[in-house]
Amino acid sequence: MPKSTKEEKYRWIKPILDQEISIKQMTKVCPFSERSLKYWLASFREFGFDGLENKSKRPKTNPNETSIRIKERIIELRKDKNQCAKKISWDLEEEGINIHFQTIQKIIKTEGLTRKYRSRKIKTNYLKKQWLPGEMVEIDIKWVPDRPKGDRLYQFTAIDSASRWRYLKAYPFQSNTFAVKFLKELVSIAPFMIQSIKTDNGSCFTNRYLGHAMSKDPLNIRLHYFDVSCNNLNITHYLIDPGKPAQNGKVERSHRTDQEKFYDQLRFKSFEELQYKLKLWNMYYNNTKHCALDGKTPNQVLGLS
Repeated sequence: MPKSTKEEKYRWIKPILDQEISIKQMTKVCPFSERSLKYWLASFREFGFDGLENKSKRPKTNPNETSIRIKERIIELRKDKNQCAKKISWDLEEEGINIHFQTIQKIIKTEGLTRKYRSRKIKTNYLKKQWLPGEMVEIDIKWVPDRPKGDRLYQFTAIDSASRWRYLKAYPFQSNTFAVKFLKELVSIAPFMIQSIKTDNGSCFTNRYLGHAMSKDPLNIRLHYFDVSCNNLNITHYLIDPGKPAQNGKVERSHRTDQEKFYDQLRFKSFEELQYKLKLWNMYYNNTKHCALDGKTPNQVLGLS
């Protein structure tokens, strides 16, 4: 008995090859058509026994296939800006090219330009609220990876949950004084009234896990300097749960963008140069299209451009 499809095909064409029987006579006892027998004979005579291997019936051409010019433009935009498929589709629309973002995603994946993760991430489903501008602003601190003159510098970041509008500022220290200074600058420069802010449990923002335990009078705990400033500015201060950075996800995600598109591509020789380039980068970010805003920029959502 044949053990493979190649052996099965060869079993039916062998008598024809040995000229023991004709093709017409074989079709009377063979369950396959005359056309199949002729095709197998031609493949065997041209490629030998390997020519009887089953071949894919997938079409080699597609009338609706994306043109090579558009594919090359998609690959060029991906390598140049390192943007997702949706943002690339918006850029192509401005050039007069309409193509679905899922098609762009398939092209990017075929070219091996997708991000590769070491392990599958565990996603936590949080309840999403439709915020208004200024209703909730997330604040966090990121250390600057490139150290001008060996000094450790820190980037203070504030991002609005509704519009994704950001304000960045670099400081030489991570302290309560600079945290309050950043908050006051944010209130003065923000194009909306800030109602509440959300931070992690760092010592710059709260004394819940340090000050309370060290307080001499647990019944009359002194407020943190940052909380006092929030009360003076009529701003509600919320804290995320310990070990849950996903609750401050918008500012954490923006920090990854800073690392990939700002710090990994630029170098700084001084603190002043960092402040200047960080200001330009913040202006660029506020004029960048966001998937969460359906292709709009933070400034467009706020009516600033």
